[in-house]
Amino acid sequence: MNCSSNTYREVLARITEALSKAGVPDASSDARILLEEDSGLDYSHLLMQMNEQLPEETAEKLHVHVAQRKKRIPLQQIIGYTEFMGLKFYVNEHVLCPRQDTEVLVEEALKKIKPGMKVLDLCTGSGCIAVSFAKLGFADVTATDISEDALAVARRNAQENGVDVHFFKGDLYNALPEQDRYDMIVSNPPYICTSVIDTLEPEVRDHEPRIALDGTADGLAFYRRIISDSGNYLKECGHLLFEIGYDQGTAVSELLRNNAYEDIQVIKDYSRNDRVVAARFTSQ
Repeated sequence: MNCSSNTYREVLARITEALSKAGVPDASSDARILLEEDSGLDYSHLLMQMNEQLPEETAEKLHVHVAQRKKRIPLQQIIGYTEFMGLKFYVNEHVLCPRQDTEVLVEEALKKIKPGMKVLDLCTGSGCIAVSFAKLGFADVTATDISEDALAVARRNAQENGVDVHFFKGDLYNALPEQDRYDMIVSNPPYICTSVIDTLEPEVRDHEPRIALDGTADGLAFYRRIISDSGNYLKECGHLLFEIGYDQGTAVSELLRNNAYEDIQVIKDYSRNDRVVAARFTSQ
């Protein structure tokens, strides 16, 4: 798409049309964000420039980025970051892009976190949950992931947000160098049924790591594993919180109920879908 010798207004219209024809959801919003990013202008300054000619340098950047978005590469991967809990997080193809729905998990956990609490984040990915706890809850946070590429992203996000998080590579609890007791365990684990993955939007299906999506045949494998071993890592009356799929509230609640958990709650997201299960551990 040739963006040279056009005003910002004309280019914005053409980008929107091109993305819409490519099937990109929210094409107009994505077009505006790409134009803001590549021009270095925020929205208010962009409005004032609408009738000005687009610089050649900006046109060249847009040509590349619009072509990537038409291929359904996630917008966050193209611009290299996203916002989560009011913080800025670097993302790439090795991690899931933090989603607004996951903020519900963080918000619910922050209601229970007190400064200095020991918190464990399993399947940390980009580190958005762990970093948010360290930044906003002033907690002592440990996080694990099986992917070294994901952990590299998480470490960068901790550094750029000015917090210390203890990161370890490995499979769930096996990543931990020693057994410890935590006030809270949280996880946004892979929970998509294997058969469903190929039906997802191309941004997710083709450009986000399958290892972070695939919850095996019924989507519940990681919940079973995390819950079954959690009693060895939670303090008495400690909290366990999960992000879940919209149809998994009953199943995950039952797993918790069968493993010495009480005060089980299913919390809805902003679209009124079940999104978080929270419970309290008791060894009694």
